[in-house]
Formats: sequence, structure tokens, C-alpha cells
Amino acid sequence: MAEAIYLTMDGYKRLKEELDKLKNEERQRVLEKVAEARSHGDLSENAEYDAAKEEQNQLEMKISALERKLSIATILDEKKVKTDRAYILTTVVLKNLDTHQTVEYMLVSEEEADIELGKISVKSPIGKAILGKQVSEKVEVRTPGGLKRFEVLEIKFKP
Repeated sequence: MAEAIYLTMDGYKRLKEELDKLKNEERQRVLEKVAEARSHGDLSENAEYDAAKEEQNQLEMKISALERKLSIATILDEKKVKTDRAYILTTVVLKNLDTHQTVEYMLVSEEEADIELGKISVKSPIGKAILGKQVSEKVEVRTPGGLKRFEVLEIKFKP
């Protein structure tokens, strides 16, 4: 059984737009490359043709993966987000117990994670550790950078 994928409406729209671009623009561009390479003669010794076919294969796999994700995606209702615990779509303010610095992360699905925007996946080490936690709870997280200790200071919803 396929694993559930949870998306915001914005995340769903972004993936849909990416799929549409791949199907309507990129597919046509790659087909033209294949046709151009095919026109150069003997296909058995045509590296340009092999490369174009490989690019076409990669594109079709990416299209297929996006179509699958969108077909099984559950769009989260932002009006039903609770802030009594850290759930997907909540923003969690954490205090690093070693450095005393605070960080703020929005918990999202893997498909919407973007660390530069402060969005971390619920499947990331920190995301997994804080999911379901309440304000004032402490967590320890093994990250690639070593053990990190946090305290949950605040849980809020920012649409």
C-alpha cells in the first residue's frame, strides 16, 4: 500500500504546475531532441540518440512519479490545524539547550520541505523528534551534525 502524502493546497498546486510543465513543455522539447538525433542516421552508433532517449526515459519516470504523488495526495485543511501539539502544518519554536538559540520550523511533508524557508519534513530527524510534542517538552535528536537537544517553546499556526 502506498504511503500517504499530505500537502497544503499551495503544495498541491506547485506539484501540479510542475507536472503540467513537464508534460506540455519538457516532453515536447525532449521529443524534438530524439527526432533530431534520429535524423542523423545509423541509430546503433548514435550517441546523441542514446542520450536523448535516456533523457526521455528520465523525464517519463519523473512525470509518472509526480502523477502518482498527486493521485494519492491528501490536501490538508488548514482550518483544522490544532496547536496543542506539534502536527504537520504547525510552526514550532525550539530552544537549542546547548547554544540557547531559538529556531522556528514549520512541519510539512517531504514534498514541501524547504529549509531556506524554515519548512522541514516531518520525516527529517528534527521533524520526527518534535512531531506530537507539546510546549515545554524536551527532545534529543541525532542529526548528521551530532546530538542536539531542544525544548519546545511555542507551537502556532501561520497560514
